[in-house]
Amino acid sequence: MREINLSRLKKVPLRDIWKHEALDFTNWLALSENLALLGEELDIDFVSAETERGVGSFSVDILAEDSNGKRIIIENQFGNTDHDHLGKLITYASGLQAENIIWVVEKVREEHEQAINWLNEHTNEDANFFLIEIKAMQIGDSLPAPQFNIVCKPNGWAKIVRQAGTTAHITDLKLSQQAFWSYLKEYGEQHPSRAINSWQKALPQHWYNISIGSSKANVVATVNSKKQYVGIELNIYSEKSIFHKIYEDKAKLEEHLGKAVQWMELPDKKTSRILITHEGNFLDENTRDELVAWLYDNTQTFAKTFLPYLK
Repeated sequence: MREINLSRLKKVPLRDIWKHEALDFTNWLALSENLALLGEELDIDFVSAETERGVGSFSVDILAEDSNGKRIIIENQFGNTDHDHLGKLITYASGLQAENIIWVVEKVREEHEQAINWLNEHTNEDANFFLIEIKAMQIGDSLPAPQFNIVCKPNGWAKIVRQAGTTAHITDLKLSQQAFWSYLKEYGEQHPSRAINSWQKALPQHWYNISIGSSKANVVATVNSKKQYVGIELNIYSEKSIFHKIYEDKAKLEEHLGKAVQWMELPDKKTSRILITHEGNFLDENTRDELVAWLYDNTQTFAKTFLPYLK
């Protein structure tokens, strides 16, 4: 029998890496590349973050926002979970009107796991609580690597059923939208590219967010069954100057894209949008493959075309 040599994973004390919870760990986690690691575990697309945001006389460790403009708070804690941090978490959530509330800890006590599960069971779908254990793991003499383990997360389906009082809240149309995005996700994963290297979970909604490697904007695929078209848009989060810079090259970009472009500055809103559309009914199985390919191709085009403006 051939001898097989394997190394072993070993746990590294957190304070061997981050000496100070607030000064070291919080600032490390707030970096976009590290929030992306956490986001992969939670299916959250983080787009911005700030540390030590004031809430009355307190301050939350991290206040973030996702690609849908929803507020997220993250409270960090080394050691065992305690009542003090749980109380702060609820205070921050209410004070900042956060929809996703994340508690990242070293060690979870059973009573606090029960408390987070209770909150998820007794709040509506606008409040989602996550309890995450952070570990640092090492193989041999390798550099330690962070590991996020989900202890508690919301049961989204149960919340929708409970709030609506019936499963009818998830309509056939929404389920069809989710199935269509699953086809797009599968197609994207079968055709990997430099422009798009990850495809998120499909959800029952008329849009599908796609990260292009920038905290300033993302690409959004959309479907419209009434007007029977699909679309690709660049969603610029808050910096109107980026939209203005892109718009200066309007003629060149429209020629490059070869399509009619809708330019939406949306001066009364934080976001700005740049949109192209294509006729087609995503509910028609005979045109599904064509529409998925069109969305994929133009997602790549948007990423390659607009990413230089976001640098």
